Amino acid sequence: MNAFPPCPQCHSDLTYEDGGTLICPECAHEWQANADTAAEALAKVYRDSAGNVLSDGDTVTAIKDLKLKGSGGVIKMGTKVKNIRLVDGDHDIDCKIDGFGAMILKSEFVRKA
Repeated sequence: MNAFPPCPQCHSDLTYEDGGTLICPECAHEWQANADTAAEALAKVYRDSAGNVLSDGDTVTAIKDLKLKGSGGVIKMGTKVKNIRLVDGDHDIDCKIDGFGAMILKSEFVRKA
């Protein structure tokens, strides 16, 4: 896997470094390599159903009824979930919901409150 961030213009993954400068072979765009910028580009951005950026500690609201696997319960639309934690994986949000306990949710089914 390429350790360099994708090209900011054409989003190609074929970038390479030449003396501190990153170069895209597809569109010939050149930009300065910066450790902070590279780490930011590689960091995953979590977004809710409306496209808002989510971060740890946010409060979100369910946008539809969510059926729970393994039990007959349902998280109703409009349920607020406080103090979320973002994790990598199939489900993006790790949280505790009053009356249900620890849950994992997908960010596409919540909206930032």
